[in-house]
Amino acid sequence: MQLTLYHLHVYWKYICVFFLVKLMYLIAIAWMYVALMMALAEVTAPSGSILGACITFLLYGVLPCSLLLYILGTPQRKQRLHAQRQQAQRDWDAAQQACAAALTSAVSTAPDGRSHAPGTATDSSIASVREKL
Repeated sequence: MQLTLYHLHVYWKYICVFFLVKLMYLIAIAWMYVALMMALAEVTAPSGSILGACITFLLYGVLPCSLLLYILGTPQRKQRLHAQRQQAQRDWDAAQQACAAALTSAVSTAPDGRSHAPGTATDSSIASVREKL
């Protein structure tokens, strides 16, 4: 199949989203590298300390990067949640249809072969309605 400009025009949204997600991870990896280099510079400095390097890495690297990934990952989370809800709704609908089918088949297999309750007792010595004393 030959890819034409029409195909690119139709699928541009999917292509852009794919590359934006990949770009998001590339930016996060690059920023973590920069933060790691800052922390190493802090450790190797004459007046630097390991505690200062840890704080530098956490505050300049991990915290902003995790915030960026959380915010930019929101559309994917929404799509995944929407798909899960739709699947749950389809499962529930299928269960309701199966339950209705089971009830329908149970009603039609009544002992007398009819779908309604008998109106009177079969023995005439048994009163169908309670008598007053």
